Amino acid sequence: LLSIARAFRMKKTLQRILDEGAFLSPYGIRALSREHLDHPYVFSCHGQRYEVKYLPAESDSGLFGGNSNWRGPIWMPVNYLLVESLRRFHTFYGDDFKVECPTGSGVMMTLCEVADEISRRLCKLFLAGPDGRRPVLGQYEKIAGDQNFRDYVLFHEYFHGDVGRGVGASHQTGWSGLVANLIDEINRSPAPTKPRN
Repeated sequence: LLSIARAFRMKKTLQRILDEGAFLSPYGIRALSREHLDHPYVFSCHGQRYEVKYLPAESDSGLFGGNSNWRGPIWMPVNYLLVESLRRFHTFYGDDFKVECPTGSGVMMTLCEVADEISRRLCKLFLAGPDGRRPVLGQYEKIAGDQNFRDYVLFHEYFHGDVGRGVGASHQTGWSGLVANLIDEINRSPAPTKPRN
């Protein structure tokens, strides 16, 4: 294994990532901890005050054209890379290496099971819930509620960090289409393996 994230560091990192009050959303991993909603990071320089706060969807600044926001939403490519990394780490550490998921739940999972859990949460973006509505279509009342349109799924640029609503460009199949790979990987999850010595 060639990695900075060895066992101890990985467990500490995942403890934060898998915390539902921080990074773990019902719909994947947020780009910034939700803790920054109530406790933004603030710094001052030359009399100017700067603040980094949790914004679950659209940006409140004109930076990057006013649309893109990396301070809280769920981004499919980042989540996909995390899921793939967890699967690779699992092949090294095996089934005896477990972390709590979600943090504080008392449920211990292998890294492969954590990858599957994150994948299932990402898939929920596009799946109809008990009310028949898909989180991704949250802002489009006509599409979300109309039986003739509700099954036409849009692949957004990124997703609201709390409710899963699609945000940004609505035709980002280049990366949000990665959900198809995640569905396939969940269905092909490896059988339990023994840890390496």
